[in-house]
Amino acid sequence: MIRIFRKVSLLLCLGMVSTGIANAVPADKVSAANVVLQGQPCKGLVKDTNGEPIIGASVVVKGTSNGVITDIDGNFSLPNVERGSTIQISFVGYQMQEVVWNGTPLNITLKDDTQLLDEVVVVGFGTQKKVNLTGSVSTMNSEELTARPVTTVAQAMQGMVAGMNFSYSNGGRLDSNLDFNIHGTGTIGDGSNASPLVLIDGAEGNLNAINPADIENISVLKDASASSIYGSRAAFGVVLVTTKKGKAGKTSVSYNNNFRFTRSINMPDVADSYTYARYFNLMRANDGVDPQFSDEQLDKFQRYIAGDPTVATADPDPQNPNNWWWIGNTNTDWYDVLYGDTSFQQEHNISASGGSEKIQYYLSANYLSQEGIIAINPDKMKRYTVTSKITAELFPWLKATYNVKYIRKDFTTPSVLDDESNGTLYYNMAKRWPMEPEYNPDGSMASNTLTVPLAYGGNKDRQTDYVYQQLQLVATPLENWNIYGELNYNITDEFQHTEWFKLPRTHVDGSTSWHTNRPTNYVGENSSRNNYFNTNIYSNYSFTLKDVHNFKVMAGFQAELNKYRYHWGRKDDLITENVPNIATATGKEYVDAALNHWATAGFFGRLNYDYKGRYLFEANIRYDGTSRFDRNQRWNWFPSFSAGWNLAQEAFWEPLLDYVNTFKLKGSWGQLGNQNTKDLYPYILRMPFTAKGSAWLINNEKPNISSYPGLGTSLLGWETMQSWNIGFELAMFRNRLTVGFDWFNRTTKDMVGPAPERPATLGTTPPKMNNAEMVSRGFDLEISWRDRISDFSYGARFILSDARQKILDYPNVDGSLSASWRVGEYMNSIWGLETLGIAKTQEEMDAYLAKLPNGGVTWGNNWSAGDVMYVDRNGDGKISEGATEGDPGDLTIIGNSTPRFNFGLDLNAEWKGFDLRIFLQGTAKRDYWIGGNMYFGASGGTWNSSCFVPHLDFFTTGNEVANEDGYFPENRDAFFPRPLEDSGKNTHIQTRYLSNASYMRVKNLQLGYTLPEAWTAKVGISRCRLFVSGENLFTITGLPDGFDPESLNNSGKNYPLSRNISFGLNVNF
Repeated sequence: MIRIFRKVSLLLCLGMVSTGIANAVPADKVSAANVVLQGQPCKGLVKDTNGEPIIGASVVVKGTSNGVITDIDGNFSLPNVERGSTIQISFVGYQMQEVVWNGTPLNITLKDDTQLLDEVVVVGFGTQKKVNLTGSVSTMNSEELTARPVTTVAQAMQGMVAGMNFSYSNGGRLDSNLDFNIHGTGTIGDGSNASPLVLIDGAEGNLNAINPADIENISVLKDASASSIYGSRAAFGVVLVTTKKGKAGKTSVSYNNNFRFTRSINMPDVADSYTYARYFNLMRANDGVDPQFSDEQLDKFQRYIAGDPTVATADPDPQNPNNWWWIGNTNTDWYDVLYGDTSFQQEHNISASGGSEKIQYYLSANYLSQEGIIAINPDKMKRYTVTSKITAELFPWLKATYNVKYIRKDFTTPSVLDDESNGTLYYNMAKRWPMEPEYNPDGSMASNTLTVPLAYGGNKDRQTDYVYQQLQLVATPLENWNIYGELNYNITDEFQHTEWFKLPRTHVDGSTSWHTNRPTNYVGENSSRNNYFNTNIYSNYSFTLKDVHNFKVMAGFQAELNKYRYHWGRKDDLITENVPNIATATGKEYVDAALNHWATAGFFGRLNYDYKGRYLFEANIRYDGTSRFDRNQRWNWFPSFSAGWNLAQEAFWEPLLDYVNTFKLKGSWGQLGNQNTKDLYPYILRMPFTAKGSAWLINNEKPNISSYPGLGTSLLGWETMQSWNIGFELAMFRNRLTVGFDWFNRTTKDMVGPAPERPATLGTTPPKMNNAEMVSRGFDLEISWRDRISDFSYGARFILSDARQKILDYPNVDGSLSASWRVGEYMNSIWGLETLGIAKTQEEMDAYLAKLPNGGVTWGNNWSAGDVMYVDRNGDGKISEGATEGDPGDLTIIGNSTPRFNFGLDLNAEWKGFDLRIFLQGTAKRDYWIGGNMYFGASGGTWNSSCFVPHLDFFTTGNEVANEDGYFPENRDAFFPRPLEDSGKNTHIQTRYLSNASYMRVKNLQLGYTLPEAWTAKVGISRCRLFVSGENLFTITGLPDGFDPESLNNSGKNYPLSRNISFGLNVNF
């Protein structure tokens, strides 16, 4: 029966071939158009180790397109083959075989592909075979990491690792790093951090700084069993990065490049200036306020849009005729002015590796140059990376590896774009009127716009240097006994120079002056250095008893020391902005500095056991100490256990091996401590001190000041994370189909939270306490399929993960809705009102209000047609918003902004040198409340409202004041309520305007072609691939136009993400 099933399944593959999925066909129908018409037919039989014929195996003359597939009996006949040619025989699930044909029939036996069985995974302080792994670990190899032309490792990992969640904290800025977590938020973040630990070749490093092309593989340790060996720094997962190393043999040189063109995506569609002005006039009229724009202005807006050359971009200011009026007459799309440019980026990588049996080396260099999408004075970033890794056999029993990496990042941005300005430019852009001119009639840049601060306001330059030095010694005194000694020393230096210049303005008479918005200028400079020392000493020994009981034991010691110092200075009133230096400033001085350090130490051990690879067990123990807690709280034990059962190794499974060749059940439990408190010295009482910080003068100088410190505590201790994990791994049809599933339950106990309330008479701030608890539950699923039919190979990989966090304990006794968290509630719950709809007539509104006899709606007045009607959930005859869970008024939980069911789908195919990849990524469920002027348009009054094209779907009767001509036609079935100057009453958080932030994005589409080896070998090139790639090409989302689902913080007012079109080549010599 098994044999029949295999034949049927493989016949289906042959059917696919006959429909044109691959060009190889049975031997009797081969077209010889593309082969040399000489030689003889090469015939043969292909079978497996059981003697059964393999149907559909690929048989190809190496280096040519001459190929066929085996028939139903495993036979093949390959035409026009010269004697001495190398024949390649391959089929998915079997090892590829090469033979030299001497003219006689071939009898080929393909062996099972044991790649999955032999695959080794990097784990904490060692490696393990993947089939014997009992913890929750995901991996990525170098090919997957470099498959897309992206600039950081985090970008390459997004959507490729189940359970790893990524987000943009600062939009698409060139220096913006992707934030990430594993299995969701780990703590409430009130006094501690829950970031995963990133280790690069065993030492802590920056995932966003390292060159992706230097990486050999990445292992993501997701559960307590897998990560517990790293102790208190790894409570919320570990990302293990292993960089490439040299291999003995001929020197191999690789060169890769890519050139990218980028443009912003998801820009709002701003209404034209005339419509914009009419919308504002109607907004004000609906609240009984006079129009903002006169009929004369409206006429000029229309004429300017129509191209009337007599309408100037701006007129003299009626209040000050020598100033150009900032309102103007133009039709400016400020998003297009600032983000409408196409920027250019390029990246180059070169590496060399090789060596002898005694010494191997790997050398690489990388250059990345990026220009931002800001059209005026664009931001720029350059990265330089040099890597060297040398491994030497000093003695037969001793090896040494020395690894050094140097990374420099130079970043320049207009100062107005930097975080210190709190994103003011992004907020201003959303409310900037289109009639404001970019240029005055005389051609000078108009003042009081977005462009002047960019062009003249000065830049911020930041240079960051990373130096990673690592030395590893490996001694092998006895067979299967290894002793490791590792010393890691990392230095991160940063220097930043900030310019804040005065802004020029040009007057009607041609004279210039400084804008009053910036009465002074200044220069600030700061520098910091972070030194990280790490020592690892550990040893492992493996042995087998009675050929069936396999043991591996490991024990070791780890120590870390981190020292940080920071200096900052600023001086006002530059003598000249042509020499922006602190030494050329004459005004007020500012100074600040910081100095801190922390240390950890830990003893650890691990035991691995398996019986014939069938029954698996692992135990870890870690004894950790940290400088962050008082002596009595400093040390703690953290154990973990895991077990697995390889059912496919059982005798009763043998009849199923042709269908399911791997099936493993696994489970784990572990406990870890989190010592990553935000306060490095919570148990020490420190007095705040500011040099020359007084507002008073004594002897013509400001004296130093200090203030009473907040209270310290010796009781603050470890946050404790307990994790359960169960799952299975499955491989079917000779590893064509693989499935991995994990369910987890992670509880964080004794989280650092706010102190209990104390009387104001205390006179100071009470200390944080271990008084909160949270649980995170979810799952990870990964499914992949790979197959090959003659010259055509294809694969698909799908990942899906989910995680939700619930608060189990938190010091919010009365359940205040103004507090961030409440016991029993899922994190990121959205409290709001339920909405009946928009009243289409005054009669409908009056009838609605009549049902609220006890106060109506407790905010706003003059409720009318076009206003929102809210649901009286508690039936008390009024609409109100309560203050506590016990008395919420009409508020209820209407959604949750936690991203749910994050997924990635990677599709790829190869045929005769061509390769195609489509990568989709997204989130299947997420609610989000955006609000504000970018969402509603009329929000915040005249000076803070906007008018984008989607905002025009608002309620109107078609004949209101300021709309008597019906410019805005009747629209009683509108999405938005009537625009109001005082818009708050209709824009409370509510179900009607809760956004669906789920999305699916075509993250990457790539087409490549690898030149035939017969061509490239003639010029000494072993492989040459050309490609064209598109990033962020298309997005399906429930969000309104102008909002990006990956960058929703700050209500979408961020540096936008971009669409990249790139091309390049990969060459190996």
